[in-house]
Order: sequence, then C-alpha cells, then structure tokens
Amino acid sequence: MRYQFCQYVTIVDMNDEILSEVLFEHGEYEANAVNIGSSVVIHQLGLRQFDVVYDKREGKTIRYKVMDIEVNLIEQPTVTRVFLEPVRLIVGQHDIGEVE
Repeated sequence: MRYQFCQYVTIVDMNDEILSEVLFEHGEYEANAVNIGSSVVIHQLGLRQFDVVYDKREGKTIRYKVMDIEVNLIEQPTVTRVFLEPVRLIVGQHDIGEVE
C-alpha cells in the first residue's frame, strides 16, 4: 500500500518563540503495514535558512513514531497520510548550511 508521510515542524528562535509552523512532506512510499505507534527511520530534519530540509550528512538518521493515520475517502484515488511525531527546530542550532 502507498502511504504519504508527513510531519509537522515548528521553527523557533533561540528564545523559543515560534517563527513558523509547516507541514513537511517526506513523500510517498510503498510499505506493507503502518500502524500508530510503529517507528520510521529516515534522515534527520534540519534548516537551510528558514526552509525545512533533510540533513543528509553521515550519521544523521533518526527514528520517528507514527502518531496518526488519515485516510481521505473524498479524493480519488484514496490518499492515506501518515503523520510522524512533530519536531521542533531552532534557527541557528539546526542550520545545516549548503551541505548536500
């Protein structure tokens, strides 16, 4: 089954004030069965200025738990979205620069 993986990201400054909140879409993946509470291993998220990006440097993988699964029966074909646990990124601390 195809799943669309998403994750809410809160971007804050060094004083913990919220600058923005975005829904980061990891993309569509084929998986056997995804359940709430299961874990997903993926690249860690970081910031390039104020854009949320993958931190693909070596050793920057992380496990996120599946928090919710949404099945949209209105759209055709049916879309199944998997929401990973939300993440908080701090401007300045989670910047990855121009490294790819």
